[in-house]
Amino acid sequence: MSAELTVSLDQGRSYPLHVGSGLLDNPEIWRRSIVGSRAAIVTNSTVADLYLSRVIQALPMTPQVIEIGDGEQFKSLTTYAEIIDKLIDEKQDRTATIIALGGGVVGDVGGFVAATYLRGVKLIQAPTTLLAQVDSAVGGKTAINHSSGKNLIGAFFQPQSVIIDVDVLRTLPQRIFIEGLAEVIKYGVIYDEAFFDWLEKNHQHVLEREPDALEYIIRRSCEIKAEVVQIDEREQGLRAILNFGHTFGHAIETLSDYDSYLHGEAVALGMRMAVNLSMKLDLCSSDDAARVEHILDLYGLDSNVPKLTADAMIEAMKLDKKVQDGTIRVVLMTQVGKVQVIELTDHALLSESINSKLQG
Repeated sequence: MSAELTVSLDQGRSYPLHVGSGLLDNPEIWRRSIVGSRAAIVTNSTVADLYLSRVIQALPMTPQVIEIGDGEQFKSLTTYAEIIDKLIDEKQDRTATIIALGGGVVGDVGGFVAATYLRGVKLIQAPTTLLAQVDSAVGGKTAINHSSGKNLIGAFFQPQSVIIDVDVLRTLPQRIFIEGLAEVIKYGVIYDEAFFDWLEKNHQHVLEREPDALEYIIRRSCEIKAEVVQIDEREQGLRAILNFGHTFGHAIETLSDYDSYLHGEAVALGMRMAVNLSMKLDLCSSDDAARVEHILDLYGLDSNVPKLTADAMIEAMKLDKKVQDGTIRVVLMTQVGKVQVIELTDHALLSESINSKLQG
């Protein structure tokens, strides 16, 4: 069984999100998704060992397979160039479809390759982590990192379809599963208090990976992201709310050399910093801030912060993509289910707020 959602965009660029069980080896889903007779799968060795053969058997053609390293450090210009070289060696042309089979790193790198190879070829996202399924595979953001900051090189490029197989979550290591829940919780904070309430009440079902609970949180997260992307595809306004916790989180990742924290872990720390600042600015109540802190605790998202300085954090935040005319802009909470983008000209208050979290 599967559900099909749609990201509705103009100029014939709408695409389906298939959510369900047993989709990776479903030939019908792949036949409906692929246009053309050539394909290249971008994946990593961890995912390849688990799922590559199943996908190849379900495809209507024999694909080229390109494996990249497993980890955030491989979301780089070097990896991007290596993939391009292999596509050229194989003489892949504009009829090719890039299939990004993996987590957020594979999806972002594979997506950026698809956006730029021969000025754009078809793309299918087949995310295999919870974080990628609810966030990075949906919405058309593709990017690689620079040593100065996360996702500084990229493009908006929508896929042909997204194939989300809930069954792959059974094999996820606990830490990888938990980090994805940060993005799920984010949707409740920024957009849907009823979803936040459900996550509070049903945390045990989610943490035990009950299939119905997993399918629900993935579907609802994707519905919310699709609604936002349909309104603001290129982040000119509303879509910025999806970055709640990310301005702080990306700074943590950058300053930690993408080595100490998984993306979702850094985002969870960033969410704690964001609600703390929201409270200090009297944007939200202490009760609402406490609810966000509590739900992150419920889902096992660590509150231990790195050994960083507020000054270093602020300098890293100045490279965030939401910065305008040199002014840091962050997404802050007004109440559970609602946020707004705030321009921060008072760096002293920002520094004080960050320090209060860094010092525990």
